[in-house]
Amino acid sequence: MSSLKTKVRLTSTLSALAMVGSFAFAPAAFAQSVPADELDDGSIVVTARKREEDILDVPVTVTAMSGEVLDQRGVVSMQSLASSTPGININDSSSGHADRGFQQIVLRGFTPVTTLATTSSLFIDGVAVSSPSAFTAISGPERIEIMKGPQSAYFGRNTFAGAINVVNKEPGEDWGGSILGVVGTRENWRVRAELEGPIVPDKIGIRGSIEKFSKNGSWRNAADGRTLGDQSTTSGSVLVVVKPTERLTIKGFYLNSKDRDGAPANARLVAYDVKNAAGAVILKNQSNCSFTGDSRGIQGAGGVPVTNNYICGTVPKLINPISANASDDAITDRFLDFGFNRLIAPEDGVQGYGLLRQYRHYHVTVDAELTDSLTATVLAGWNKEFWNTMIDLDGFDGSLIRAGSVPNVPVDSPRGFYDFATLVERKTDDSSLEGRFAFDSGPVRAIAGVSYLKASVQSGLRASTRPLATSAAAGSVPGAPGGVSENKTLGAFFGLTYDATDALSLSVEGRYQIDKITAYASPLGQVVNSSAFIPAGTYAPNSVVAQEKFKNFTPRIIVNYDITPDMMIYASWAKGVNPSQFNTNILTTRDAVQTEAVRAGVKLAVEPEKITNYELGLKGKAFDGSVRYAVAAYYAQWRNQINSITLLVPNPLNPSVPDLVGGVQNSGSADLKGIEFEMAWRANDLITFDIAGALNDSKIKEFKSVPLSQLTGRYDFSGNEMPYSSKYSFNVGAQIGSEIAAWDDASWFYRADWSYKSGVWSGQANTTKSRARNVINMRVGISKGNLSLEGFVNNVFNDTNYTSLIDQSLFDPVGQPFGVRSNAALFVNLPDKRTAGVQAKFKF
Repeated sequence: MSSLKTKVRLTSTLSALAMVGSFAFAPAAFAQSVPADELDDGSIVVTARKREEDILDVPVTVTAMSGEVLDQRGVVSMQSLASSTPGININDSSSGHADRGFQQIVLRGFTPVTTLATTSSLFIDGVAVSSPSAFTAISGPERIEIMKGPQSAYFGRNTFAGAINVVNKEPGEDWGGSILGVVGTRENWRVRAELEGPIVPDKIGIRGSIEKFSKNGSWRNAADGRTLGDQSTTSGSVLVVVKPTERLTIKGFYLNSKDRDGAPANARLVAYDVKNAAGAVILKNQSNCSFTGDSRGIQGAGGVPVTNNYICGTVPKLINPISANASDDAITDRFLDFGFNRLIAPEDGVQGYGLLRQYRHYHVTVDAELTDSLTATVLAGWNKEFWNTMIDLDGFDGSLIRAGSVPNVPVDSPRGFYDFATLVERKTDDSSLEGRFAFDSGPVRAIAGVSYLKASVQSGLRASTRPLATSAAAGSVPGAPGGVSENKTLGAFFGLTYDATDALSLSVEGRYQIDKITAYASPLGQVVNSSAFIPAGTYAPNSVVAQEKFKNFTPRIIVNYDITPDMMIYASWAKGVNPSQFNTNILTTRDAVQTEAVRAGVKLAVEPEKITNYELGLKGKAFDGSVRYAVAAYYAQWRNQINSITLLVPNPLNPSVPDLVGGVQNSGSADLKGIEFEMAWRANDLITFDIAGALNDSKIKEFKSVPLSQLTGRYDFSGNEMPYSSKYSFNVGAQIGSEIAAWDDASWFYRADWSYKSGVWSGQANTTKSRARNVINMRVGISKGNLSLEGFVNNVFNDTNYTSLIDQSLFDPVGQPFGVRSNAALFVNLPDKRTAGVQAKFKF
């Protein structure tokens, strides 16, 4: 029984470290270049500095794309977004399963080293959102803005690598709308309806949309023949704009969405054979190298050399079937119907293997022109989200490991064989408020304001090799969800721009920010067995167990110079900050474990991460605006990096089953540098081209990792590159099209896009790298009046190289005393295969 408890505790630790962040599927997102269809109007407006500016005049590296262009290019998911955007990777493998619950965005190589951290934040109409789920649901936005580099001065916390702002489209002056339908291979379909118009002409307008998306996965589960990677989303939104006077505008926006996905499409490449009790191989190893590792992984801690097999170099293709125990049957129902100590009620949660997520967002903005040169703005927002996901944590078909055949597979296992069912749950709730004044007169433009953000998150996890109901009946009651983690952030910000001459401008910006983070006891209370971090004792349910406050100032200075009326150069220096985190999970461990954590340098609260960024950019247009371009180079120093730490502490009561506990600590630093460029060229009325590319290089200065030191025996990882990020990436797009002379109000187009991303490292040790991906998408369309019809093929040449990978653990109940061999596998995410279909849109 103690072995089983340790297995569950170990699994919970591994999962909790990786299963707290999430990044979701999105129907529309970033652009790799200035949209070609916007070249004629001479300006693309963005709000990178809290005011409307031409994208070619704002001295910030920012990319923008309209909703129409997103539809035109067929960007419908996070992976298609990342595939089509240089300098952006999506890591959806960090949690041990690759569904839409735990996706991380990696911008400019700023890899979130833990899933508790994020290096970029999201906004809708400038209002902070706690979750990327909103991007699943926003239909036909006016544009999406991607601001690169630290944006802390204007946008606050978690804008370390950049900020992403979705700008809603305001309703028009006449009633109208559109209906869009997509049908494709593998049951791929999407329906979207939009309606907008004036309720009171010139005073009140409304715009609403509803959308449904669904697709089957591209891969088959060898265990039961079902598809893996199924996804569906239902969403709706409404925007109301009220203009009582010419100088006052009030906007209210509501968004509601639900994601319902099946079991994810992922796999493990293992470094050791997994066998059943009779010695038959279930998973064949793909090891091609070995390391002399360290049994403890902590320098000077008395570890002994061990030989560890691994998979080195360019990662090979899978040789084992893609499989998982993911059957939705009576046993699954019993697992999910057991409601004791659940964070989410069973009737509101996932009903089988897969993901269920519900998200609601509200915001109100008020803009008032007080004088011809002074405006006031107030923004208030609310976000609520809950999701849970049911997974097969071990990630392979364990039906050949029969119940009772080995000590780690109890006789009363759910289906009579090895099956590690795991349920992960999370709730988030946040609200924000911002007020600011903006002044614009002559050579001076200024802005000043205050902001407040309150956000909370609570997570729960259940993992068992037995049905939860059976375990509870036997007296082993599943534990309560973890305590709430809360942050309150108060900030005061300013920006001042002075035009020294007609060509030269200087901007000074900054934010003073106070972060207060609080950790609460679990809903059932909490027993602390050691005074290593906080006083030992029993803490009441939902009481405060830890609290810290951090104060930071994040300035930015920009100098920009107009070389010609159509060419601008700028240079900037900026600082950014990422909030602190707690290691409250350590408080529930034995006294000896907490003492060992202190010896290893673990603190209850880590220091915030910090960055100093230097940037030089050039923007402009040429040939009467038919060519637009932007080039930027940056150098960033990332310090106080928050990294994961894992401790193995001997257990005197059971020497064969050590305690394993994870946390985070400030144990790294890195330098990042790169060059990014974008260009759009309308060659003539028939042909347009766009090209974009990025070189995102990184060098680790300092890094500590117990698992990697256990695997490799190394303690110095300096000089290596950051993982999960492509060093080289580019996109090339070409479109031809024109009116049809013999057919009134009719036109046609053909478009092809080629995306390249170099391989990514699986971890900071740089032992293993994924293959490069080349994805080509094609679209052809014709329109007549208000009706358009398109055909498309995505991933034309069916590139199946992994979209992400990460060093992971191998679940081996036969060959290991407590079921898991740390860092003995690579976890990979499988991409969507070639998809073809047609799209029709009718405007009215």
